[in-house]
Amino acid sequence: MSHSSLVVVAHPSLECSRVNRAWMQALRSTDATVHDLYAAYPDEEIDIRAEQQLLARHRRVILQFPFQWYSSPPLLKKWLDLVLEHGWAYGGGANALEGKQLGIAVSAWSRGADYCKDGRYGRTMEELTSPFEVTAFRLGMQYLPGFFLAGVDAVDDQALQANARGYVGYVLDSDSPEAAR
Repeated sequence: MSHSSLVVVAHPSLECSRVNRAWMQALRSTDATVHDLYAAYPDEEIDIRAEQQLLARHRRVILQFPFQWYSSPPLLKKWLDLVLEHGWAYGGGANALEGKQLGIAVSAWSRGADYCKDGRYGRTMEELTSPFEVTAFRLGMQYLPGFFLAGVDAVDDQALQANARGYVGYVLDSDSPEAAR
């Protein structure tokens, strides 16, 4: 049985994150599967087969994380390295994720204006997160445009709630009845 969406959350200090917790809370009333890597693997010993089975059961995979040094937190990188292994996700005729969708949801402390050609970093969020797009391409997955929230320290509660509602729409399949709510 294929479920619609799997959200793989990789936040090393989720209890301190207003944004990532709000996103997760908003998903509780949906049929999306929310999987917190740091809670599941406090010792960082990833159960590769269990993770592969979880991925196999879903059509859409969203990787949710805070931007850390222009990349994902270390446990997500380790998860990608181990779970998307040769002979299962790609190579040798394997293509377990082919045709599925991959998206990312990224929160960032820096302001949105910092992530543009003329901004502080001289790069857009799309450019800085392009390895996820290339990963999707390599695995035969459809890459979804990223869901980004920058300047998280300046987001008030009302704006965060509106953003979290938008996130629910992003996570759910467009043909899902829940996406129409």
